[in-house]
Order: sequence, then structure tokens, then C-alpha cells
Amino acid sequence: MAEGSAERERQGGRKMDKSHENAPNETEQNGEELEPNFDDPEDFVDTVKDDELLGDILKQRPQRAIGSDSVIVVDNIPNVGQDRLPKLKNVIRRIFSKFGEIITEHYPDENGLTKGFIFLEFSSPVNAMEAAKQMNGYRLDKTHMFSVNLFSDIDKYAQIEDKWEPPKPEPYKDFGNMRFWLQEQDCNDQYSVIFDGGEKTSIFANSSTDATLVEERKHWTETYVRWSPQGTYLSTFHQRGIALWGGPKFEQIKKFLHPGVQLIDFSPCERYLVTFSPLIDMRDEPQAIIIWDVLTGKKKRGFHCENAAHWPIFKWSHDGKYFAKQSTDMLSIYETPSFGLLEKKSMKITDIRDFAWSPADNILAYWVPEVSESPARVTLVEIPSRKELRAKTLFNVADCKIHWQKQGDYLCVKVDRYSNKNKKVSLWNFELFRMREKQIPVDQVEVKETITAFAWEPTGSRFCCLHGESPRISASFYKIHEKGKVELVKCLERKQANTIFWAPTGQFVVLAGLRSMNGTFEFIDAADMTVMNMTEHFMATDVEWDPTGRYVVTGVSWWSHKVDNAYWVWSFQGRLLQKCNRDRFCQLLWRPCPPSLLKDKQIKDIKKNMKTYNKQFELKDRMSHSKASKELIEKRQQMLDEFSQFRQAQKERYEQNRQIRVELRDGVDTDNIYASEEEEEVVEFFVSEEILEVNEFEYE
Repeated sequence: MAEGSAERERQGGRKMDKSHENAPNETEQNGEELEPNFDDPEDFVDTVKDDELLGDILKQRPQRAIGSDSVIVVDNIPNVGQDRLPKLKNVIRRIFSKFGEIITEHYPDENGLTKGFIFLEFSSPVNAMEAAKQMNGYRLDKTHMFSVNLFSDIDKYAQIEDKWEPPKPEPYKDFGNMRFWLQEQDCNDQYSVIFDGGEKTSIFANSSTDATLVEERKHWTETYVRWSPQGTYLSTFHQRGIALWGGPKFEQIKKFLHPGVQLIDFSPCERYLVTFSPLIDMRDEPQAIIIWDVLTGKKKRGFHCENAAHWPIFKWSHDGKYFAKQSTDMLSIYETPSFGLLEKKSMKITDIRDFAWSPADNILAYWVPEVSESPARVTLVEIPSRKELRAKTLFNVADCKIHWQKQGDYLCVKVDRYSNKNKKVSLWNFELFRMREKQIPVDQVEVKETITAFAWEPTGSRFCCLHGESPRISASFYKIHEKGKVELVKCLERKQANTIFWAPTGQFVVLAGLRSMNGTFEFIDAADMTVMNMTEHFMATDVEWDPTGRYVVTGVSWWSHKVDNAYWVWSFQGRLLQKCNRDRFCQLLWRPCPPSLLKDKQIKDIKKNMKTYNKQFELKDRMSHSKASKELIEKRQQMLDEFSQFRQAQKERYEQNRQIRVELRDGVDTDNIYASEEEEEVVEFFVSEEILEVNEFEYE
């Protein structure tokens, strides 16, 4: 038995050496545990590299520092003689020693004067890198501005070959018509829907009866989606970054690598994309906020982010030429495509609270609160000249909100004021700037109740505000007359609303009581202040107008409520058209449309001749609104298609068997044998006879 056991152990050892498949806890039949053999065979060759197994760890290992990595070169220092050199050295040490210990310093000279550049060596490459970054562009005096670089960078650039080869262009890939949906025969707008708790994303065309599915995919996005401002791209969110989709088949256009991305923003021209991620941000290379070029997919610039609570961090001008960022006592304006500071300096504005661009002009509006003896102030600034166009002084200000009208014709600043007796907000008013009039006059409208919501009519001079406290909430509509007063058109009392939604084309407005008000809606025609309908969508959380102003969608999002998740489609008059119950419905977004190519005169002519155009589509509209007729037509068309296919198949079969028929009939083609003998025969049938009596005197 001992010999047999030893033999089995030797055989097991040989098998392990050959196959390396035995597990460490393998046991013998008698229960004794064997010690595994992990030795490689003599002819074994390891082809796995350390970088493949330990790539992440090896990246963190200390790098061998080159001597020049700790050295910086400082240009544009004063040219001084030996008598003033000690003083210059003391100034340089005081400026650069805050970044780390300076080991050596070298001041080249010629003919007794310094050459205008020096070499400083720090104790660590990190200190040298920080000094080069922070002190580049430092102004010593009026005539000397430092230019600081790492010595290793200068050495690297000096070794670049003189012969330059241009990069090879990437092959062009045609994604089709990026605005294909605008050519849809019935001019139906599209919208995106996320449902199944975020598992599915669909694109629908909003037909008059039932929505038509355009595209549907599972796991298209990991969080939510967003359309670009003109509807060209659909952006989806993923753990590794952002993907843009477009074209008739919604192909992937570009990918932007930004791990942990949470928020995005497009420039109005759709040329640039801004992404924010809280996961990664390096001190040397900002990564929290990145601006990308949409067409090339390349990173244009990165920024640090201290607080993303007020997104977007950057606010764009209407044409995408400028974007601005607010910081403590500073307003930084950047220009594209260089992405550098405008005039290489920021605007110093003490205690700036908020700002906003005009939607139609390169004009900025910002406000500052009261500081000690200085009153609050609202200022309009023209960019890029930075010329102050208008300023308005305000007193006893608690807070301000800036609201631009969509066409840039008017600016409203909602002001919350303290009363003189105590520090409680008890006064509210609107400061209305007429941007198109000479010297920009300002009108003031006072409201004696708390203002809870404000919204401009997008295409007119009217605005609406909600004021008061529940259940005594009122909706007031105002109109600004040219070179005249501000008129209160109508005050609708006792409304259950907390949000105002104007149609994109103006005139029609929805007063909505969302969330805590359980989803009440009031559809109003602001032209004559007619209440077209009052209805509700219980627990509604969202309201979305379509780009044409013909339809409104109300929805109950699964992200806010876990029951009754659905979206309903209404006409602009408040008539319910569709109830779309989607399992765990999350989000609906209409696809925006680019600005119309028609001129104002052409649009007026179309509206003038609208009755002529209506006749062309009345029949089609009646058929589309009749669901039964639509189903019958589709059924008949399907039957006709099936019969046509069957008839064509039998005809082809008949032609294929022609030769067989001829052979069976001794070479006689009976299909055409009587063709020449056919005669036309007319057959008459006697149906009936009618005799009419004619009175001959009737014709006398």
C-alpha cells in the first residue's frame, strides 16, 4: 500500500508539472493534503509583460528625476550691474522661495551687466513646476514681466527636428442629413422619452393621432439625455464620458472621454460642448470642467471647479463668440476660438452676485449689492469694448434676479427690498430696461405681494408674474408700450399655480401648479385674456412645450414619484390628445428646431394666405384624426399588398412553366393559338319599355 501511494503521488506530481491545473486544496483519496507545485517547466516562456499586469501600480512608482527637471529659466529680469545685483537677488529669492527651497541660482552676465535671464534650481521638480506655472506672466514692475519655463521643456523643444510633416487627415465619414427630421412630410416634431427606470430610450415623431416610433434602444444612456440647442445632436451620459448621436439612423458622431461626467452644456452655435465631472481634477492640469470642440472632438481647455451648484458655470453669448465665468470679485470673459481671457485680463467687480448675457446682443447685465455706504447697482456692459451702456442705482436691496426677454428687446430685474423700519423683505418691484430705445430708459413696476414666478413672452412685449401666497395667488399680465407706460392688462385672482410656461411662439401661456399643488393647469390666450381650459394631471412634475407652440406635454416622472408615471399630450388650447402610459417613465424632451430660414416678410405672407393653405390639408387632417378610418385604410392597403404579391408570384410561376406546357402539347403553344381568331361580339339585352303620353296642346 505504501509503495502504491508513493507511486500515485509521483504520478500526480508529474501531471501537475505538465498541466498546472491542480488546485492548491486538492487532496488524496486517503484525505491527506498534497502540497501543490507552482514551478514552471523548463521550456516555459513568460510572454506577459509587467505593464499588462501591474499597469496602474507602475504608473504611480517614483520616476527617476532628471537634473534639469528641478531647474526653471526666468526671462525678462532687469539688467543690473554688480552694485545692484545683491538687491536683485534678494527680490528674486523673496518671490520664488515661497514655492520651495532654492538650492542654486545662476545669473549670467556680460560686460558687467546681467543678461536678462537667470536659472533657479529647486529641491524638488514639483516645486519647480509650480513656480513655472504660477509665476509665468508675473509683473515685477511697469517694464518687466517674467516669462518662466522649465529648463527641461526648453531642452525638449530645442531637440525638435526642423523638418515638419503635416498630420494625415482622417477619412471623412458621411452621417447623412443631420437635420433630416425637418424634411418630414407631415412636419411632425420629434421628442425623446426615457422609461423603464432609465433602461430604455425612444425617439418618437409626434403625429396627430398616435406617436410614431423613430428609434428605440436599450441602455442608450446611463442617466439622462439632452438635445443640443438646435436639435442636431442627442447627447447620452456614460461612466466614461459623453456620446453624441445624429443623422437619420442616430449613429454615434463623437465621443468625449470625461470619467464620471454629470453635467453638460452646449454653446448656442453647437460648436462647443462643456462637461463637468467631480471625480478627477488635477492641480497642474484642470480636469473638472472641460470645453470640447464638437466637430473635431478635441479638448480646447480645462478649468477647475470650486462649486457646481449653480450650473452652468460658464454662460455663453448668443453667437458663441464669448463665454464668461463669475468668481469672487471677478468676472472673467473668454473669447473663442483662442479660449483666452478677453484682453488678457478679467473685469474686477467687487462683490458681484450674478450676471446674464443678452439673448440677441453681446451685452452683459450684472448686479452688485449694497456695500457699506455704496448702494446696489445694476449695470449693462457692451462686449468686447467693455463700455458701460447703462447703470441703475438701487437702495435697500435684499436680492435681485435678472430676466432677459428672448429677443433681447427688454430686460427685467426683479428686486426684493427691505422696508425702512425693519430688515424684512416687504417690498417688491420690477426694473424694466427698454434696450432698443435711446439711452435705454428704465420703467418701474411695484408689486405689493411676494413674487413667486416671472416669465417674459418670448416674441412680444408682455410678461406674466405670480404673486401672493396660497390660496390667494394671483397672475398679473403686463404689456410694455413703445415709448409709453407699462400697462397692467389683467390680474387673474385665486389661481392654483407656481410656474409659468409661455408657448415658444408667444400668445398662449400655461399656468401650472406642479408637485406640491398636485398638477393643476390653466390654458390662457393672452391676446384677449381668455381662459381656454382648466384641467389637471395629478402629481405632474414636468411641462414641456413643443418648438412650434402647438402642443404641450405634462408628465409624472419616476425620478420624482414612483406611481402614475405617464406623459399626456395636449393641444395649445388645453384639449387632451394622447395619454401615454410608460412603465417607470422618467424624462421627455422635445427636439429643438434651428432658427427659420424664412424672412419676416415671408412669414407674414404665409399667415396672410393661411386659408389657402388650409384647404390643401383639410382632407388629410380629417383622415388622420379619424382613427377608425386610418385603421381601415391600413387594413385595405395591407390586403391589396398581399394580393399583389400573390398575383405576381403566380404570374412568374406561370411563365416559368410555359416550356413544360408546350412539350406536353406536342410543341403547340396553346396560350396564343386563338389570339388571331378573336372577334368582338356585342350583346344587347332588353331591359324594359316605358311609354310616355305627350299632350299636344301643351306646346300650342
